[in-house]
Amino acid sequence: MIRILPILLAVLYGLAMYRFSAWRTAKELDDKSTELLDPALREMTSKLASALDLPRIKVHIYEVAPVNGLAAPDGRIFITRGFYEKFKSGAVTAEELASVIAHELGHVALGHSRRRMIDFSGQNAMRAALGMILGRILPGVGIWIANMLATLLAARLSRSDEYEADAYAAALLTKAGIGIAPQISLFEKLEALTQSNHGTAPAWLLSHPKTADRIDALTALRSAWDR
Repeated sequence: MIRILPILLAVLYGLAMYRFSAWRTAKELDDKSTELLDPALREMTSKLASALDLPRIKVHIYEVAPVNGLAAPDGRIFITRGFYEKFKSGAVTAEELASVIAHELGHVALGHSRRRMIDFSGQNAMRAALGMILGRILPGVGIWIANMLATLLAARLSRSDEYEADAYAAALLTKAGIGIAPQISLFEKLEALTQSNHGTAPAWLLSHPKTADRIDALTALRSAWDR
């Protein structure tokens, strides 16, 4: 029992930290968000809602500058003020922004927030167990290796979630009559919009797949559906 106590404590710590993070995120979103009321985007969300047999899909604007979309642990969907301003300036179309909303709906529908809670706890347990084992075999560096392995696992799981949400969004956009083309065109301009450069980092270190890989996956999906 004493030997597994650190692992049990790591699991409990992971659960507690996830709960605290979810609470803190929800509070910040409550304080810094308003409902999206733009008529052009409401038309897009109405199409998505109709495809899902829902009366409406409520989307909020998160009042921060970075270009991003997110699904809160409680299921609410947000786009950032920065993303909305890109739409207002013409850099992003209503259909492209709808693809972001569809992607975040995918995270909610596929239970990714709940899965992350389980994964986070499991990663802490793995980190503790490997740290104990490797710490004895490789004193001084064993803990570092355990942390690195847990980080790589987390990144891999996160990339898997992104691919799943992309596929969900593609299916939803197709059913809604919007199509996959706006999803692909947004990815083609995404790095310029976010001013990021994933091309210089190894894919296995990234929490999101490389943009080119996501485009390839969507193109393959569309080809399979067109057969």
